[in-house]
Amino acid sequence: MVLTSTTTTTMKAIIQRVNRATVTVGEEQISSIGRGLCVLLGISVEDTQRDADYIVRKILNLRLFEDDNGRAWSKSVMDREFEVLCVSQFTLQCILKGNKPDFHSAMPAELAQPFYNSILENMRSTYKPELIKDGAFGAHMQVQIQNDGPVTIELSSPAGPTDPKQLSKQEKQQQRKEKTRSKGPSESSREKSAMRSRQDHNASSGAEGDVSSEREP
Repeated sequence: MVLTSTTTTTMKAIIQRVNRATVTVGEEQISSIGRGLCVLLGISVEDTQRDADYIVRKILNLRLFEDDNGRAWSKSVMDREFEVLCVSQFTLQCILKGNKPDFHSAMPAELAQPFYNSILENMRSTYKPELIKDGAFGAHMQVQIQNDGPVTIELSSPAGPTDPKQLSKQEKQQQRKEKTRSKGPSESSREKSAMRSRQDHNASSGAEGDVSSEREP
């Protein structure tokens, strides 16, 4: 009998809303942003392009900022045209063995670096390339973050089915949901909601009438 592991690793991201953030290597500051998002990204050995697409889509579309009227959780980093600083951090794939961290779930550096670079290019092609900043892959970095809020979101790519048809179906459903949220409720949706409300009111009135008649002698 052959036993297979059921443990599935996923791409992980720690997303922080910041007023500013910088990356320094040695004595040299290599990257900095003003208001926006600082993203720590951990790539697992099992990650694919589908995981990367999911993470990029979420980073750029999460509504973590206020709108022009001050309404919280209304706008994404793209809506506000803020910056994104992305830093590769393999330690997010840590698995503890007792008190010792184990990083075998992280993708090896020689594979992770080109994959990470492709994720950055995906962000730049989706958003504005001049607003996507980077750390130094594999370097010992000093990352300074002024967290605004604080607001910190922990994100993992979904560990979904391995069947390609099912994966494609889930991806299309997710994209439809995000498009629907961005457009807001349609006229037909509002009409249906109003109709359901009237039906519920009528049903409630009828039910109350039935109870009243039962109480009468």
